[in-house]
Amino acid sequence: MKTELLRIPHHNRELVGDFYLPETDTPCPIVIFSHGFNGSGKDFSMNSRLLAEHNIAAFSYDFCGGSVNARSSMATTSMTIFTEMEDLCAVIDFMKKDSRIDENNIFLFGASQGGFVSALTADERPKDIRGLLLLYPALCIPDDWNQRFPKLSDIPETLELWDMTLGYPFFASLHDFHTFDHIGKFHRNVLVIHGDLDEIVASEYAEKLPAIYAHASLEVFPGEGHGFSDAGNQRVAEMTLTFVGENRL
Repeated sequence: MKTELLRIPHHNRELVGDFYLPETDTPCPIVIFSHGFNGSGKDFSMNSRLLAEHNIAAFSYDFCGGSVNARSSMATTSMTIFTEMEDLCAVIDFMKKDSRIDENNIFLFGASQGGFVSALTADERPKDIRGLLLLYPALCIPDDWNQRFPKLSDIPETLELWDMTLGYPFFASLHDFHTFDHIGKFHRNVLVIHGDLDEIVASEYAEKLPAIYAHASLEVFPGEGHGFSDAGNQRVAEMTLTFVGENRL
C-alpha cells in the first residue's frame, strides 16, 4: 500500500485529501470518504488502510470550508451543503479519469453531514456510483435549521456551531429544502449504519431509508451514539470492505 497527498482544483478553490493505493497494476475499486461537520479526511485513515490492504483504493479528503482544520481552501463561512456536493463531484470526476481506478466501481461513504452530501450526490449521479454507505447520515440538517430560522430574515450573518463559524449562505441555501424530495432515486445498493443512542440525528431519519431506496438495508449499532467507539468503527470498516466485495462488478 502507498499513500499520496492529492490536490484537486475546482470552482476557484482547492480540495486536499489522502489517496490510499493498493500495490497492484490493475485498476481497482475505490471508496470516497466524506467526513462530517468540522471533521477531517483523517477520520477515516483506519478504514482507508484496511481497504488498501485488500486491493481497494480509498480517498479521504477535507471538504473546502468544512472544518477549522481543513487542508482544503475556502472559509467556513462560505461552505454550504451544495459547495460540499461540488467538492464530492470534483473528486468523482478526478477518480473517473485516473487510470489506477476502475471507474465502474466507485463507492461513496459519507458520515453525518458527509452522509447527507453523499446521499444527495448519489441521487444526482447514479450512473457513476456503484454503491452508497451512509454512517449516521445527518438528513435532519434542513429540518433542524428551517425550524430554527423559518424566514430568511431570521438568519444571522454568522453563527458559531461546535467550534466552527458558519455563514448566512449555509442556512439560506437550505431554506424550504426538504431532504426526502431529493434522495431515494439511487437504484443500487445502500447500506445505512446508525447508533441507537444517537442524540444528534433522530433514528426516524435512518429508519425511513429502507422504504425510500429500492435496495437499502439498515444496520443499527446498539450502544453507539453520533460518533462511534473504536470497536464500532472497526466493525464499520469491516462492513465497508464486505459491502464493496459484494457489490463490485
